[in-house]
Amino acid sequence: MTLLSTLLSFFPLSVLLLAGGAFYYLLLHPSWQGAVALLGAIYLYPVAVFRLINLFWPLKEGRYDLRQNKYNPWWGSHQIQLIYFACPWLEALLRLIPGVYSFWLRLWGAKIGKGIYWTPNVQIDDRPLTDIGSGVIIGHKLHFISHVILPYKDKLPLYVKRISIGDQCFLGAGSRLGPGVVVENSTCLPILTEGKINQHFATGNYITGPNTVQNTGKNTENPA
Repeated sequence: MTLLSTLLSFFPLSVLLLAGGAFYYLLLHPSWQGAVALLGAIYLYPVAVFRLINLFWPLKEGRYDLRQNKYNPWWGSHQIQLIYFACPWLEALLRLIPGVYSFWLRLWGAKIGKGIYWTPNVQIDDRPLTDIGSGVIIGHKLHFISHVILPYKDKLPLYVKRISIGDQCFLGAGSRLGPGVVVENSTCLPILTEGKINQHFATGNYITGPNTVQNTGKNTENPA
C-alpha cells in the first residue's frame, strides 16, 4: 500500500473529526457560519478532495490488481466515499429535496439527466462512474455497483466500468446493477432484476404483464 493509499484510509476519520468540531462550534456559537461549516465538512470536503486527487490520478475504467504496490484511483475514491456507506442517511436527506441529489452526483463527475425520480433508499457505490439519462424512475433499494473484485491465486483483480442508464427507463425495486451494465432508452426492468457484469438491456428487452416477465438480456463482454 502506498503512502497516499494509507493516508486516504484515514479519510473517513477526518470527516468525522471535522464534522464533530463544526457541530461542537455550532452548539457553543449558534450561527449560520457554524451551520455552513458543518454542511461543508459533511458534503463539500469529500467532493473537493476527490476532485483534487482526480486531477493527478484520474479514476478510469479498466482492470487492476489491488495487490500491486502503486496507488489505485478506485481505492482512493472508495475511501473518500466511505462515510456515505457508513451513514447512508446523509444522502437520503438530499434525495428528499427535488434536484439536490442529482446535482450532488454531478459534483462527483456522474452524468445525470433531468427529471429523475429518486426513492430515498438508493445506493450508488461509485458515484463518478454512473451515467443516468433524463426521466428515469429509480425504484426502492436500487443498488448501482460499478466495480467487482475477483480474487485469483496471489492476485486481487479489480474490474471497473461505468453503469449507463438511458432516458425514460424504469428500474424496478430491489434491482442490482453491476459494472458495465447498459440499459437502453425506454427500457423497463422488473423488480429484483440482477444486472450482471457488462449485461446489455436493449429497448423493449423486458415485457411485463399481469402474468409474464421476459428477460433476454445478455452479457457483451467477459471481464476475466
